Amino acid sequence: MLENKRAVIFDMDGTLMDSMWMWQDIDIEYLGRFKIPLPEDLGVAIEGMGFTETAAYFKDTFGLPMSVEEIKADWNRMAYEKYARQVPLKPGARELLAELKGRGIRLGIATSNHIDLVRAALKNNGVGELFDCIRTSCDVARGKPAPDVYLSVAERLQTKPEQCLVFEDGPMGVLAGLNAGMTVCGVEDAHAADRRKQVKDLANYYIHDFYEVLDHTYEVLR
Repeated sequence: MLENKRAVIFDMDGTLMDSMWMWQDIDIEYLGRFKIPLPEDLGVAIEGMGFTETAAYFKDTFGLPMSVEEIKADWNRMAYEKYARQVPLKPGARELLAELKGRGIRLGIATSNHIDLVRAALKNNGVGELFDCIRTSCDVARGKPAPDVYLSVAERLQTKPEQCLVFEDGPMGVLAGLNAGMTVCGVEDAHAADRRKQVKDLANYYIHDFYEVLDHTYEVLR
């Protein structure tokens, strides 16, 4: 999987970090303030959107009275403590990061989340210094499945797309990596179990945890 790769780029939520468990609760609580029930298909509708795009979607879809910036600020306040204290790395992630760093492979993050939450989670888990570049979908013109955020990270890592390996847990993220011309490994996440087949239909590889990269037990899909 790592042969001829000079950079590895991680999605964060559901991929590098076990964090998706908290977002449904936040959505329920937030929409509940306006007596709006959580739509069953919300996760599918907003998958891959950047933080700003998602806030704009909430404002337009649910007719919220606040500005996009006010919605984002509310979400940051609701999520920050969890990211700063409770969100853990996925199994095997710490060991893989250390191995990659030891090999001299450049490390990046390409995420749809807010930069403040990303930094809080990385700091809490003691891995922030390992990454050479962090970019969010708010830094580029288009969110996933457009390739923009992955191409931005590759450019900053001074690495050609074909020399990059991407880890992603959802179909839109997998497509973003593929659209960037990169090799993509799908990552198991309990909160994306209903989209597992889609991920496997698209990705080059698939893992249940990052230990499978280290011991070469990952699934080769194509």
